[in-house]
Amino acid sequence: MSIRVAIVGGGPAGIYAADILTKSEADVSVDILERLPAPFGLVRYGVAPDHPRIKEIIKALDRVLAKDEIRFLGNVNYGVDVKLDDLREFYDAIVFSTGAKADRELGIPGEEHSIGAADFVSWYDAHPDDAPTWDFEGATSVAVVGVGNVALDVARVLAKTAEEMLVTDIPVQVYEGLKAKQITDVHVFARRGPAYAKFSPLELRELNHSPNVEVIVHPEGFDVDEHGMEHIGKHKAQKMVLDTLANWVGRDEVGKPHRIHLHFAEAPAEIVAVDGKVTAFKTERTHSPNADGNVEGTGEITEWPVGQVYRAIGYKSEALPGLPWDPRNAVIPNDGGKVLDLDGNHIPGLFTTGWIKRGPVGLIGHTKSDAAETVGHLLATTTETAPQRSPEAVDAYFAERGVNVFTHEHWVTLDAHEIATGESQERVRVKVATREAMLEAGQG
Repeated sequence: MSIRVAIVGGGPAGIYAADILTKSEADVSVDILERLPAPFGLVRYGVAPDHPRIKEIIKALDRVLAKDEIRFLGNVNYGVDVKLDDLREFYDAIVFSTGAKADRELGIPGEEHSIGAADFVSWYDAHPDDAPTWDFEGATSVAVVGVGNVALDVARVLAKTAEEMLVTDIPVQVYEGLKAKQITDVHVFARRGPAYAKFSPLELRELNHSPNVEVIVHPEGFDVDEHGMEHIGKHKAQKMVLDTLANWVGRDEVGKPHRIHLHFAEAPAEIVAVDGKVTAFKTERTHSPNADGNVEGTGEITEWPVGQVYRAIGYKSEALPGLPWDPRNAVIPNDGGKVLDLDGNHIPGLFTTGWIKRGPVGLIGHTKSDAAETVGHLLATTTETAPQRSPEAVDAYFAERGVNVFTHEHWVTLDAHEIATGESQERVRVKVATREAMLEAGQG
């Protein structure tokens, strides 16, 4: 039996699933359908440009895409260029791995005046579907809500100078945008105490490496009670984070021109805006009443004069056409990756993996094991059902509809173009920023 599989989503989750499928003993051929011309998802469009080492994973992912049993079909938008019923004509099984790109909400008054971190990250990472410019609105002081690595990425890019970022892969439009900002102070707010900060130790330490940015940990709210001590006792990485933060509390300022302020035990309460422009951000001091890590407000409100508020409290996935949806958890309902209908029964041939399967949590290692679980169920339950079983039939379908499919060969050409452009500027690469330019560069 030869199994034909479509994977919708060309980020790490989808590519790992393809790799595991093709390493199995089954006779499998895989097409990866990706909305963007370029593969790799958030590794390319969600990792801050001044963290190039994290993007080393792209090399491993690209080796998977080069396999003979795998085809990359980029610039194909599921739900627009192809529907679920169409995919069933060509594939015995379909795996959805579209990730999570939307921002979670704060749920506070004035939130409509806040900015989602995902939007800002997409801009500085030159996502081809986002606006080429960014308006910092003349703000000199801004707030970032969140204590994860994305919050630190956002804070760091907001605080750094454009010249510091110019050594990375940012295109000229991002450089010019960063050059225009007037921000001197970035305030990062954590709802809970420092023992529960979710920064990785390395990410936190790197925050202090810029010659132009000073990191200030404010002592107010920097308390570690018995519950916090118990928590860090179970989490080695968070103890390392706490140790670093504790070393920074109360240290002398050295007068760098930009500052990142870390505030703990401050929950978002309200965004104040006048005529649509943010003028202040209100927070409420919190305390941790018990060992579950949750916090309660104390009623003590502080108003911080800021010109923008960025929320970085987590990503969430969005519903896909033709598939069931769990709005509470923002995932496709599933049992170990088997897509379930409203009655809890597996829909034959439909599977899911990655963040749209389990929510936006976990690192790359979790993504691999997640994909292995899904693939295991796929191989155990899938039979030959697709009436049209050749890659040529898929190609003819897209050609008939005028879809400009971007293959792996096109990506290799685009990749070489970006690297060559970077070399001419003594950089590793320079990203091509628009979809049209990406298609043109990839087609030579």
